Amino acid sequence: VQLQASGGGLVQPGGSLRLSCVASGGVFNRLVMAWFRQAPGKEREFLAAISWSGGNDYYAAGGAGRFPISRDNAKNTVYLQMNGLKPEDTAIYYCAARGNWDPKSNEFTYWGQGTQVTVSS
Repeated sequence: VQLQASGGGLVQPGGSLRLSCVASGGVFNRLVMAWFRQAPGKEREFLAAISWSGGNDYYAAGGAGRFPISRDNAKNTVYLQMNGLKPEDTAIYYCAARGNWDPKSNEFTYWGQGTQVTVSS
């Protein structure tokens, strides 16, 4: 499975971005999809995951309100809508995938290359 993330860029505080991640090489509607981020000097951080059909999702604590996750199985794409961005949201954002649905685990099998998000005025 190959994952290609896009949609990052430079945005002012308070702004919005929508990240996309296109999957290929697998059966997309059999993949649980997720988003992570890694800020400079910090460990990788789980943000959100969504089930095969999109009917279920789960988030890191406090994440659901600002960064909702969604997917379009017809386009083999998962999205992260980022609202109310803050400078501390500056990071590389990664999409990830695995086959099983397990909200207790943040271990994922497949990873994309990441897209840079910079929040600055």
